[in-house]
Amino acid sequence: MMTYMPAKTSRRTILSVFFAAFFSILLNAVAAIPPAEKLLPDDTLIVVGTPDFTALREVYNTSPQTRLLNDPAMKPIKDKFISRLKEEFVQPLERELGVKFDDFANLPQGQATFAITQNGWQGSADQPPAALFLLDVKGKSSQLKTNLAELRRKWVDAGKTIKTEKIRDLEFTSYMLSDKEVPKTLKKILAPGGDESAADSATNAPKSELVIGQFESLLIAGNSAKAVEKVVAHLTGGSAPALADVPAFEANRLAFFRDAPFYGWVNAKAFLDLFYSKPADKDSDTPNPLAMFSPDRLIAASGLGSMKTFAFAFQASADGSLGQFFVNAPESSRQGLLKLLPGDGKESSPPTFVPADAVKFQRSRIDGQKAWATLQKILNDLSPQLMSGVNFALDTAGAAAKQKDPGFDLQKNLFGNLGDDMISYEKAPRGTSLPELNSAPSLFLLGSPHADQLTDALKSILVLMNPAGAAPAEREFLGRKIFSVPLPALALTSGPGKSAGRNLSYAASGSYVALTTDAAMLEEYLRSGESQQKTLRETPGLVEAAQKVGGTSVGVFGYQNNLEVSRALFETLRKTAGTDSNNSAPLPGMEFPVAAGGFKDWVDLSLLPPFEQISKYFYFSVYSVSANADGLTFKMFAPVPPQLKKQ
Repeated sequence: MMTYMPAKTSRRTILSVFFAAFFSILLNAVAAIPPAEKLLPDDTLIVVGTPDFTALREVYNTSPQTRLLNDPAMKPIKDKFISRLKEEFVQPLERELGVKFDDFANLPQGQATFAITQNGWQGSADQPPAALFLLDVKGKSSQLKTNLAELRRKWVDAGKTIKTEKIRDLEFTSYMLSDKEVPKTLKKILAPGGDESAADSATNAPKSELVIGQFESLLIAGNSAKAVEKVVAHLTGGSAPALADVPAFEANRLAFFRDAPFYGWVNAKAFLDLFYSKPADKDSDTPNPLAMFSPDRLIAASGLGSMKTFAFAFQASADGSLGQFFVNAPESSRQGLLKLLPGDGKESSPPTFVPADAVKFQRSRIDGQKAWATLQKILNDLSPQLMSGVNFALDTAGAAAKQKDPGFDLQKNLFGNLGDDMISYEKAPRGTSLPELNSAPSLFLLGSPHADQLTDALKSILVLMNPAGAAPAEREFLGRKIFSVPLPALALTSGPGKSAGRNLSYAASGSYVALTTDAAMLEEYLRSGESQQKTLRETPGLVEAAQKVGGTSVGVFGYQNNLEVSRALFETLRKTAGTDSNNSAPLPGMEFPVAAGGFKDWVDLSLLPPFEQISKYFYFSVYSVSANADGLTFKMFAPVPPQLKKQ
């Protein structure tokens, strides 16, 4: 049997449900934590973060790089590294801090932001800038509250100092820290090889504070109560200016950050203003020979002083991942390198002579004559004496050339013949040894309206590079002259894995002068007009990928075949697995701050799988550099490898 409500009661019930739902939505909206730009103060210098850690975690977990690490073929080498990491760092640090990192691992849910604020800093160590960390745990606020309470208890039980204070009616705990209280494991990471006993005896070292508190689902941490208070003020209805009120930040946010799961921003102008506000060194009767390397002079001469902000953002889609880096330097105030780069927005795609097996390619449309004029100004601003030395060397080379050709004019024949096209490309190494990996065949092409004249002018300059002072050697190839001169041996190019001194070969062809240290590359280029080889521009997916970075009508366009570059690297690493190189970091930059027993105890290269087992995770990437009235933009796009799209 059905029961009917009176019309008046029915309407009252419907209205009650409606208002309950409305106020529920309203309360949830009020409870939502504002975005970082609404919380951070307007004196923020640096901010790096994500607006949604859950979304960022998903991007990370589905990326080709993470899928590679999780592939069963990588499990042996990955497990060994993680086991060593836990043994050397994670477990000792947990014991020293009295925490379990797993208790905090699932807390990040919403925004996670790290920031540096000026906080009264004027460039000196007396009043340092402040550091802030904001983390929204959303529905895990109770767990956060429990974890913070447990941290306070363990800190007090260990006999360490804490201080509880109210900041705008919110309770915060200040943990007093000194060098003596820094965990030994962290000391090993931050200062490997340091004297731990000396640090432990420093009882009079000044203490710093770490202020930690919670507002609803937001964790707030900082090294200054004053900086923390500015965040709390914005959370509790304060009207002080926030980072969102800074026009330069807001312009970058609207252009780059709105859909980005990860972003960063730097107030470059504020840093530069603080830097230049420092009093200049007093004049001295004795000139400083290193004055040209002083940061202020380098910044002024290079034109970096015209930077306003720097911003970057990372985005991911079903097609691939896109990284963007933006330097805000208005066109009207650009100087030095920023005024020169990236060149005019002309066609920058791979020409037809670039072969399909090129693993790296870059084309820049920088005007060579403008580049030389800019370089002269930079060198003169750094050191007039240095510019005088360069001019003396050029005059010497020009005078030597005039003895053979009285009508020779170095400025006209050399710099006057520079064009606006610079191309470089590289092939895979010819072998798997470290020297071969570090000296892959490559070719550089310099555009010129009169390539033959430019080649003749180069002969005069390159005489200075020949230790014997002899003219470059000449030979004929397909009706063209190839010149070669020995390169001087430099200390930086010697040692294990480095190439010995080689010859620089060059020749004119069409509207380019080609230069290389690999004669075979030069001969292949000179034959390219007669061959029917496949070209790089025919690479499947290249045109579509180029559109993601603004197309090829930009100042700079580049390409890298990550599949073949990684293949060469993997094969070289596998080859070193049975040698002493595996125990002493086979490649630069692979060292660890703490690695008892050597590199092999951390990364055993013999556990690397054959590259073919993991090749599906590698494809190619493209990048571009362009400019507009607001600044310079660098974009890089990596398409999802085709085999991963099928899975």
